[in-house]
Amino acid sequence: MISLLLIEDETDLGLIIADNLRSAEFDVNHCADGEQGLLLFHQLKPEVIILDIMLPGLDGFAIAQKIREIDTETPILFLTARTQTADVVQAFELGANDYLRKPFSLEELKVRINALVQRNQWQNQKRFLHIGNYVMDSMRQTLKHREGAEINLSFRECELIKILYENKNKVIHRQDIIRSVWPHDRFFTGRSLDVFISRIRTYLQADDRISIVNIRAVGYKMII
Repeated sequence: MISLLLIEDETDLGLIIADNLRSAEFDVNHCADGEQGLLLFHQLKPEVIILDIMLPGLDGFAIAQKIREIDTETPILFLTARTQTADVVQAFELGANDYLRKPFSLEELKVRINALVQRNQWQNQKRFLHIGNYVMDSMRQTLKHREGAEINLSFRECELIKILYENKNKVIHRQDIIRSVWPHDRFFTGRSLDVFISRIRTYLQADDRISIVNIRAVGYKMII
């Protein structure tokens, strides 16, 4: 069963959506408060999040931003009465995967959920990166040498390795790295990035075919 977290403060509507999705064999957890919804996200790790914007406690935009700071993969579908273009734009800028306006069809909601799940499953096939003698599991956030111990990575370390590897043998500008890995941190600096790079070099030092080169005044390049 696909696990869903529904964060909807309209009691009757929330119950109707939850009951309808359960009858379609989804595993639904429903709450009506933004802060409780964020707590349930951390506890349950759902496969899809269905999120209203106007909520007591944290609003939907704040929840999406906090989720995307630690999780870039779990699909978020905004389900809301907010119809202004500015709201749609803000939702997608914060990392939403879909946006459905109220009133809506329950059949359309189910179709959209299934599409998000299928897309996410395809993306998860790329969760393992083979980097020289290392394998990085981007879901578990681990890095393992074929003959060594497993290293636990932070979310940012994992994202940094991913962007370096996906652009291997190419120079990536410092600001491009910072915007990609720390999009919501206005105070993260190039010097802080240097510290992260130094740490990643240490993690990868057991394979001398891998190097991360500093291109002065430009950025970094992973060479494999």
